Amino acid sequence: MSIQSSQDVLLVRQTVRQFAIKLGFSLVDQTKIVTAASELARNTLDYGGGGTVKLEALEDGRRRGLRLVFEDSGPGIPDIDLALKDGYTTGNGLGMGLSGAKRLVNEFDIVSRVGEGTCVTMTKWK
Repeated sequence: MSIQSSQDVLLVRQTVRQFAIKLGFSLVDQTKIVTAASELARNTLDYGGGGTVKLEALEDGRRRGLRLVFEDSGPGIPDIDLALKDGYTTGNGLGMGLSGAKRLVNEFDIVSRVGEGTCVTMTKWK
């Protein structure tokens, strides 16, 4: 899915919720993954200048999951450790986006290169 506008961020939220429902996530886990997806979609738009998200339903033995991969070709993040600290922001937010999203999912990975862009992969298991 493309993320180029605020409307796309809303569409990401709706689509992630639909996937989570289809996979049988509880209401609490639906809310967690939708909240994390919303934060990352907004970051992709606001800081990355737009990008994409790929949704993937997972099955690993008896457990099911949902993986989201957000990618942009923006300016990148010079210090990932700093960016993941609560309260750190380069904008007008509270600085809870990346760190908050990380806490809401089971697996979280971020790769960023200055001048090339950022890729954030997160997975929530049922």
